[in-house]
Amino acid sequence: MEQKAGFSTNQNVIIPRKRKLSAEAKKEERAFWIFISPWIIGFLFFTGGPIIASLVLSFTSYNVIDAPKLIGFENFAKLFDDKLFYKSLTVTAYYVVLAVPFSIVIGLAMAVLLNQKVKGQAFFRTMFYAPSIVSGVSVAFLWSWLLNPDFGIVNGLLNDLFGIDGPGWFTSTKMVIPSMVLMQLTAVGGTMVIFLASLQSLPAELYEAAAIDGANKVKQFFKITVPLISPVILFNTIMGIIGSFQVFTQAYIITRGGPDWMSYFYVLYLFDTAFGQFRMGYASAQAWILFLIIFTFTMLSLLASKKLVHYEYDSK
Repeated sequence: MEQKAGFSTNQNVIIPRKRKLSAEAKKEERAFWIFISPWIIGFLFFTGGPIIASLVLSFTSYNVIDAPKLIGFENFAKLFDDKLFYKSLTVTAYYVVLAVPFSIVIGLAMAVLLNQKVKGQAFFRTMFYAPSIVSGVSVAFLWSWLLNPDFGIVNGLLNDLFGIDGPGWFTSTKMVIPSMVLMQLTAVGGTMVIFLASLQSLPAELYEAAAIDGANKVKQFFKITVPLISPVILFNTIMGIIGSFQVFTQAYIITRGGPDWMSYFYVLYLFDTAFGQFRMGYASAQAWILFLIIFTFTMLSLLASKKLVHYEYDSK
């Protein structure tokens, strides 16, 4: 059997031999594990551990005070006979259907506008992005004042400028979900920044060639920009679906699920079950059902995107 440096050969099979790490490499490896250890510890105690615990608790009856009692799939069976489960899921799905396209369209429109070379470009980018880093509780209070049917600024302007009475934004069963979607205007900054980064990476020569061929700005946008940033659109869509299914703060602060349960989102129901009724086993089962729903929609989005998303591969 012929041997080469660093390899063990057997006829036509070449098997690389494990090389011993130098003292410097071992030192770097130790430093790596030391620096990453806070994240690992945090993940085990605050993310990975609770995930496993919730899976175990979903098969138990647990009220925090007494020890968990194993009941098998009873929690999951009860969920599918629970009217509030279906109501909260329907309300959340309605919100997702409205909020995700709204965030994508507004975020992309803002990115296109902020990609133009104008004076004060950096200022405008900062101004439009800043609201997205404000606490969700603060934003919820702000919108509850803006859209208050009695003294809100929005209804006041509608009355002063157009002489019409504004709707009961958070008190009407028809308007409460659209009102929650409207609140996304202050949270769309993250989506906008991702779109803006993708727009800045597009080759200018494509637009120059299209302009020479007589394509106007609208055609350039739909024929060049949208196909080239389609992977980013897919990413933002999936992130929007995940975030929208977990909507909670707006309803908890403003409506508490009303009116007539029309803003009783799934995570709000889960929260009430866990920390209002202390039915931790049942709440854990709700959490895993939510995980399966989000996972399913994510996979469906990826499958549906195969013919819609354009990936540019480097052939070199």
